Amino acid sequence: MTTSKVNIWTPGDWNAYFGFGTNILVNLLVLTGLLRFVLKMPDDLVFGRILPATGLMLFLSTLYYAWLAYKLAKETGRDDVCALPSGISVPHMFVVVFVIMSPISLNTGDPVKGWEAGLAWVFIQSFVLMVGGFIAPIIRKITPRAALLGTLAGVSIAFISLRPALEMFMTPVVGVVCFAIILASWFGGVRYFKGIPAGLVAIAVGTLIAWCSTLMGLNYGGMSLENVSASLTNFGFSFPIPAIGHVFSGFEFLGVILVTAIPFGIYDLVEAMDNVESAAVGGDSYPTTRVLSADGVVSLIGCMMGNPFINAVYIGHPGWKSMGGRIGYSAATGVTVLVLSWLGIIALIASLIPVVAISPILLYIGMLIGAQAFQETPRSHAPAIILALMPNLAAWGKLQIDNALGAAGTSAATLGLDKLGKVGVLYHGLEVLGGGAILGGLMLGAIAAFVIERELVKAAMFALAAAACTFVGLMHGEAIGFGQSLPVAFSYLAVAGILLVSAKYAEIIPAAKDSH
Repeated sequence: MTTSKVNIWTPGDWNAYFGFGTNILVNLLVLTGLLRFVLKMPDDLVFGRILPATGLMLFLSTLYYAWLAYKLAKETGRDDVCALPSGISVPHMFVVVFVIMSPISLNTGDPVKGWEAGLAWVFIQSFVLMVGGFIAPIIRKITPRAALLGTLAGVSIAFISLRPALEMFMTPVVGVVCFAIILASWFGGVRYFKGIPAGLVAIAVGTLIAWCSTLMGLNYGGMSLENVSASLTNFGFSFPIPAIGHVFSGFEFLGVILVTAIPFGIYDLVEAMDNVESAAVGGDSYPTTRVLSADGVVSLIGCMMGNPFINAVYIGHPGWKSMGGRIGYSAATGVTVLVLSWLGIIALIASLIPVVAISPILLYIGMLIGAQAFQETPRSHAPAIILALMPNLAAWGKLQIDNALGAAGTSAATLGLDKLGKVGVLYHGLEVLGGGAILGGLMLGAIAAFVIERELVKAAMFALAAAACTFVGLMHGEAIGFGQSLPVAFSYLAVAGILLVSAKYAEIIPAAKDSH
């Protein structure tokens, strides 16, 4: 069935546009803060080179996925097709800043060197994505949905939901009130004044509360006229210019870069695959190879123009679709980001809108994705989903400890793992379980799901795959090379052996029928 007319914009696109747009905006504001205050990069580099290149990448990405949705709507004749959301990979944003760019900036005393290392990091990851796109459909076909959605739920809880939830309750007068507005509309069906999108209402109310509190001397949200005045100095047109020389200068640090670029390229591969699966569950089936190839190409263009952050298909398709998003919201977001980043308006927005007013939208998306893992898989697979969550929770815990110790000028190794262990902080356990978290979660979830289904041979095959991935450093320790994490790799081999022997010789009680 085909149709000659596809609606590019529907009323629901307004909701998704403000929701997705603010999601992207939050990430850009956080990114800007990391570049300026953590890496100490000069404003002319941040607002004159990096943000314009990031804006170009996001524009190309969102426009491409809007076109892909248009094509799917045209081919199927459906009017409910929702474009895949895409943007800067949030976990990677922190990884490239704290693991690659910051150490190199500190060691060399030159933030430009850190920027160049980040560009080289994205360059390598881009090719991992493009090559991986051809094997991802096979992985998606043989992997249980509980594993794919379970590890995605882990990312959602750890890296999407927790930070905004904490921010909301640190400033509840703004955050919790805005969350109530979001919750009532997007879960409770409340319709606001003449259909004004709930995301816009929440941001407007949060901004009003924050500025009123500033006038009263309470300062909820950290708003001030001084910040607004300072932001205007960054206003002006900046067109992205090629940074090819800077990309290849970054290869000076290739040894440091490869340690994380290849494992996190695999992370992106699996994450994109999970998100395509999530969209398929929501009714929109997109070609995995084309999605991954597009992420790789768009990221490559971005880094060649000066953007040190990888592009990724975002978690959250079901959320934007449920609030009415279709095709137009994606393209409109891309155009908006292009304007904001090329005109230097992001600094002004950061000074006008409290981030805590935007945080509830991210928590809402996290709630939906976490719930989807349980709603769209057999009920009996719930334990597999819980197991798939664990590596990402471990990775989040390790990141919190690392950041806290880093702020104190020390590290876990310097402090001593024994000392941490005596106060109940099992740092090494977090390090091993959380290494290559999204791939680890997928493997553990798949093994558990197949065991629950009494398909022990398939479970054993995934255990063997997990042993191989661990042996080369893709899981349980993000250091590429042979003979990594040998005790864990051997343990997976033992798991495979137990499952194969059980499949051949043990009496197996049939699985109960699952009505879900």
